[in-house]
This record gives sequence, structure tokens and C-alpha cells, in this order.
Amino acid sequence: MTSTMSALQTGERVNRIEYYNALMNQLLTIGESMLTSGAGVNKVEETLAAIGRAYGASRMDVFVITSCAIVTMYPEDSCAVTQTRRILSPGSPNFSRVEAFSKLSKECERTPITLEELTDRVESIVSRQYPEKLIYLGSVLAAGGFAVFFGGTLMDGILAAAAGAFVCYCQRRLAWISPNQVVYLFLCALCAGFVISAMGAAFPAVHPDMIMIGDIMLLIPGVAMTHSVRDILAGDTISGFMRLLETIVWAGALACGFMIPMWLI
Repeated sequence: MTSTMSALQTGERVNRIEYYNALMNQLLTIGESMLTSGAGVNKVEETLAAIGRAYGASRMDVFVITSCAIVTMYPEDSCAVTQTRRILSPGSPNFSRVEAFSKLSKECERTPITLEELTDRVESIVSRQYPEKLIYLGSVLAAGGFAVFFGGTLMDGILAAAAGAFVCYCQRRLAWISPNQVVYLFLCALCAGFVISAMGAAFPAVHPDMIMIGDIMLLIPGVAMTHSVRDILAGDTISGFMRLLETIVWAGALACGFMIPMWLI
């Protein structure tokens, strides 16, 4: 009888550990998706801690930087569970996804849903993407608008808008073949630089520098740089400086990519 009770208790303990490991996997998926979608480190840590406490954790230790997330959960009915997620993709801004995860965390705080339902909700949010036509439209309007805003003519704005569509195409195609973000940004800038330089040669009346200013705004990592300063001011020094150094290197890659066509043509 005693051995049977011990076996049952051991089985229940194993089931609880498996449950919390599955829950932790979903938490790390949420954290990775939020971080690569443009959320700040503080926001990611607060969201994961809130969801963990909603599912019975007496304490949540969450540590997130730009390339790694470590979460330790202390359930009241089980031993501590720790998981680590290496984050390799820099991602792209998608604030509707960040907002959806924030809303999900608040729902879980009020009434925790089942693990199966949480998994389905997480998969649904992660799969959210902006329509491709909307992305192209935003690139065209942003590139043309910035070119005119910074002193370009209407013709400069039109050509910048056309080049912006090409930049958007490069962004969506070159990401799959680039080994890292530095090479990816360099190739995008290089292709855009050659197209804009060719436009300047074909239309002597336009200003290639204004067109380049409009199109480079599509590639500058402004959100990442803003978050780096915010993280430093908020006390997350390691994450802030890592992100700041990344954005400086990315900006250097953009500058080299645009300068080479100007030197050659």
C-alpha cells in the first residue's frame, strides 16, 4: 500500500513538472516573439512574470537581453523549473503582436486559461503578419514623404517612392539568404544604392542624395536604438549597451552599402 501511494505521488510530481515545463516553453515563445516584434526588455520581463504568477508561481525570475531569455518559475506545488531560449533573429517591428500578448497576460491574470488554450492563443498571435500590400504601401509613402520632407522636390519624392518599393522587396527576399543582420542590411543598402544611383544618372534633374535620405529611413534601426537608450535609462544596462552597439554596427553597414554605389557610379 505504501509503495503504491509513493508511486502515485511520484507520477503526480512528474506530471506537474511536465506541465510547468510545457508552460515555460510557451512563456519563452511569448518572450521571444515580443522581443523580436519591438517590445522593450522591461515589457517582456513584466509580461512573462505576470503570466507565470497567474499560473501558480510564488516567484518568477525573468532575465531578458537582446539575444537570450532565461526564466525560472517557482510553483507552489512543485520544484523550481528553469528554461533558456537563445534568440537569433532580430525580427521586425510588429506592435499589434506586442499589444495582443499584453492583452493575453491581463486576461490570464484575471482568469487563467488552460494550457491547451494558451498554446493555441500563442500560436495564433505569433502567426500574425501585416498584409504584404500594406507593407509595400507604407514603404512607398514613407520613402517619398521623407525625401520631400528633407528638402527634395516632388520628382525626388516620386523616385524615392519607387525605390522604396524596391527596398521593401529586397527586405522581404534578402532576409532568407543573409547569415546575419549586418550582411542583410548591407545587401539591402547596396541594392538600393545602385538603383538610386542609376536613377540619378538617368534623370540629371533629380537629387540622388534626397532620394537616398528618403529610402535609408526604411532601413535605419530606429526602434532598436530608441529601446537601447530606454533600457539604459531604466537600469537594464547590459541589454541597453548590447542593443546600442548592434544598432551602431547596423548603421555602419547601411552607410557602407549606400556609399559603394556612389563611389562607383
